[in-house]
Amino acid sequence: MIDLSVDTNEFKETILNEEEKYKGHIIRATEQTVALPDGRQAKRDIVYHADAIAILALTKDNKMILEKQWRAPVKKLTLEIPAGKIDTRDQKPLDAVNRELNEETRLQANHVEKITGFYSSIGFSNEYMTLYLANDLSAVGQELPQDDDEKIDLIYVTYEEATALFENGQLEDAKTNMAYLYWRTLQ
Repeated sequence: MIDLSVDTNEFKETILNEEEKYKGHIIRATEQTVALPDGRQAKRDIVYHADAIAILALTKDNKMILEKQWRAPVKKLTLEIPAGKIDTRDQKPLDAVNRELNEETRLQANHVEKITGFYSSIGFSNEYMTLYLANDLSAVGQELPQDDDEKIDLIYVTYEEATALFENGQLEDAKTNMAYLYWRTLQ
């Protein structure tokens, strides 16, 4: 294991100033002025975002649940695994997993396990996403309200179909690629 605590001072930047540029309902953007370890100054654009969860949901017949939805930043229809941010409704990440499964797929999982965690775009954002495996799925007893600004269609793909999507470049979302690659280790 590599010890990242050693020589931290050789790399650490000190924030001299941070100016808020935008505050919305999902993100907050700032511009930082930082002192580099060698004393020079630099600017950093930072996007603050709530931590999030993503779910590799596998059905009883071993199909991956994907969502087709429009994504404004890339101006296209995407294929993604269920996911969402952790917010004030959630006491812990597992609560967000259960909520998002209900809202987006109308399913609940009798088995959920953490796969890994990662920063989604470490160069400018602090968003930390935890990827979960959810299986032994069944219909929810009580449906939670869905987000009124989302249009999601579910598709169910076999491992072979997911592999073709991956190889053809149709899985362009990082969390979905990570989920697929993990699923590959289970084969």
